[in-house]
Amino acid sequence: MSIKVGIPRALLFYLYYPLWMTFFNEIGVQVITSGRTTREILDNGVREALADACVPIKLFFGHVMDLKDRVNYLFIPRVVCLNRKTVYCPKFLGLPDMIKYSLEGMPPLIDVRMDNRQGYGALLKAYGEVGRQLGVSKAAAYVAYGKAMLAHARYNSLLRQGFSPREALDLLQKPDRKPLRPKDHSLKFAVLGYPYALYDSFISVGLLDKMHKLGVGVVTAENIHPLLLALQRNCDLPKRLFWTFSDALLKAAHLLFKQKKIDGVLHLTAFGCGPDSLTNKFIELEAKKHRNIPFMTITIDEHTGDAGMATRLEAFVDMVRRRKEASLG
Repeated sequence: MSIKVGIPRALLFYLYYPLWMTFFNEIGVQVITSGRTTREILDNGVREALADACVPIKLFFGHVMDLKDRVNYLFIPRVVCLNRKTVYCPKFLGLPDMIKYSLEGMPPLIDVRMDNRQGYGALLKAYGEVGRQLGVSKAAAYVAYGKAMLAHARYNSLLRQGFSPREALDLLQKPDRKPLRPKDHSLKFAVLGYPYALYDSFISVGLLDKMHKLGVGVVTAENIHPLLLALQRNCDLPKRLFWTFSDALLKAAHLLFKQKKIDGVLHLTAFGCGPDSLTNKFIELEAKKHRNIPFMTITIDEHTGDAGMATRLEAFVDMVRRRKEASLG
């Protein structure tokens, strides 16, 4: 019987699951993921997590509980820095400890520290350590990591082509399937938000699907090439934002406002997230410089309802559509 490693379908799952899945499969380990978010999973997380945690962290707890009795190990890496410049939220850094000391009956955690500020080979060594903990030789782990990085590169390439993580993952798992180009729409919005909130259709209340049903094309920060984001430098601030996702979102907002190829901007924020509230203010300030592009903030928490979200989106899209039609004469 092969070893089973659990990966919660939350937080960094939406950016790194293809890499992790390929790595574990290459070293002969079976990957088990938690199910798609449900009300039960969220409620379990809300009950067990710290009361002042943001909803994505509460949700992560729920996904861990969904997995813990079905696997031999849980993969919860201590991800600090992956771009040699910015760091992840402190709750990401402390996530393994929060899980370990808050929940009972947990399987062993694989909580290897990942911080490439420690050198260019730091991530390779980290995955070598993951392999060692699972009884795999260093050489086998390194080969698996190389193949995993190739899968990660293909996944990112699909994201840059305009596919969502769900669509890109489906294409990776079905390599013979011919990719379908994203549809053209009469309106195009930038929908900005942390990937673990934006791409979880339960806590985002189906935001992206609602946009498509309203006839709106969507571009997200993950659809933009990193080199274009890097050209934004510090976004007119004295220094770059400290947090990885906040820095990427602000740069995406600045780029998209300047390109003037979008009809509106939506920023999805999570209630209780400090970096998110700061980022929203900076995006709002930039939006005021581009008043021809409407901007709206949507805040979500564990109580967000479908009806309220739908009403706000419909009103905003209708306003933008009427405004565009009027400008075209």
